[in-house]
Amino acid sequence: MSIQKNMDKKLREALNIQSLEIINESHHHKNHAGDDGSGESHFSIRICSSDFLENTTINNHKMIYKILEEEMKTIHALKITVIKKTK
Repeated sequence: MSIQKNMDKKLREALNIQSLEIINESHHHKNHAGDDGSGESHFSIRICSSDFLENTTINNHKMIYKILEEEMKTIHALKITVIKKTK
């Protein structure tokens, strides 16, 4: 399974997701630092979950990094945009 699909699966299983978009931005970083040639080194996530409502931005990011702990060992960069909406 690709890293992108695995991230999607893990986030959907762990959180109450209203919307999730994972964008592979690796092609923008070809031959740059962190490009391992896999085509899966740089990602951007836009995520909305009611699980984020009571947390600070930092704690929401920590939650995402914990869920994606294994993937973070492999990828070089992850941009996270958390969207907070009421339940």
